Amino acid sequence: MKVVIIGAGVVGVTTAYYLAKSGHQVTVVEKEPEAAMLASAGNAGLIAPGHSFAWASPTAPKELLRSLTVEDTALRINPLKAPGMALWGLKFLRECNAERAAKNTLVKLRLAQYSQRMLDQISADEHIDYDDIHEGLLYLYRDAKRFEAGVKKMKFLQDHGQKQDVLDPDGIVEAEPYLAPVKDKLAGAIYGVTDSSGDSVKFTRQLQAVCERMGSKFVVGKGVVRFKASAGKVQAVAFDDGESLGGDVFVLSAGVQSPKIARSVGVKLPIAPAKGYSATFPIKDGDGAMKMRIGCVDEELLVAWCRMGDKLRVTSSAEFTGYETTYNEHDLRLIRKLTHDLLPEAAEYDKGTYRACNRPMTPDGPPILGQAGPDNLFINSGHGHMGFTMACGSSKLVADVIDGKKTDIPIEGLTLTSRP
Repeated sequence: MKVVIIGAGVVGVTTAYYLAKSGHQVTVVEKEPEAAMLASAGNAGLIAPGHSFAWASPTAPKELLRSLTVEDTALRINPLKAPGMALWGLKFLRECNAERAAKNTLVKLRLAQYSQRMLDQISADEHIDYDDIHEGLLYLYRDAKRFEAGVKKMKFLQDHGQKQDVLDPDGIVEAEPYLAPVKDKLAGAIYGVTDSSGDSVKFTRQLQAVCERMGSKFVVGKGVVRFKASAGKVQAVAFDDGESLGGDVFVLSAGVQSPKIARSVGVKLPIAPAKGYSATFPIKDGDGAMKMRIGCVDEELLVAWCRMGDKLRVTSSAEFTGYETTYNEHDLRLIRKLTHDLLPEAAEYDKGTYRACNRPMTPDGPPILGQAGPDNLFINSGHGHMGFTMACGSSKLVADVIDGKKTDIPIEGLTLTSRP
């Protein structure tokens, strides 16, 4: 079949890979000049099944309310910049009880664990080097009470097959000696033993080359504005320059733009943009070079970082401000605070590059996968801050659904019809 995939981020390109392997004629269309230029380029680089918790939780409403008056919260909303989020927000609040949070977390965890296996398989089969590091991730706590609560919270994942160790400050240094100078600032950590990290842009673009060798085509610099449908099927995509492209099957993987495109055929996707900030710094050379290998998350600031070759990537915040991606020095304050507190000598901080990108968030947390609306339209979108973690597994599931195959893991809780 002729398959048209909208979006060439890590999700769209992994979808192309699996469908091309199945023998389909695949065309990927992307409004940016290259693949992986938006959310895929600004993520933390963490492959983190050990951080699969749904954002919609019993504590989330209080955190969002605090963000209206307290600036340094990790989850923030600006009602003036995001006035159209009322319905999404109500759905989010509906998910913020303990029972739903547990259910949504398990759906995310199952997908993330599966996806990590698929990522490892692709990179091995296709010999992809994406600066990946398979030495686990550290979830760091500065406050003893937060640490105690975090251990209880993480046990939920541990009880469902995620391998994790609890470390005191000495254990942190044993796992990652680079943190020895700041040991006294840390109360403890949870060590996600099987979590990993890597550069999603490198992975995506190398996988694009694999797809092209299999005959897939990539059309860049052309934005899809709507679907053209008749007789219960999508017939073509319409581009912003007035041209169109037909196909037999269409997969929507356009990140935060997915809801706008889907509305053209009456499909309502509960996806909202959550803006995050990222910084990339060159790691210092010479005797003072950063030897750190393990990626980390500061659980108080919710700032994440990892090594990507000779670079340090640091990301922060989830801010609901609509679709704009502007930022200023004030928006980078949590990144500045983290690097000053825990990584003061790690990188050349005066040579950083910065960006803001919007992550496609669903109210309940898991992405939306599978058929929706017209018979030949399939969705692979809404992965939020875990796009790299969940991309390969999501794409394998969607490809199997398109091919009429039995999926490797249940797809319940991931389809549009099973959503709030």
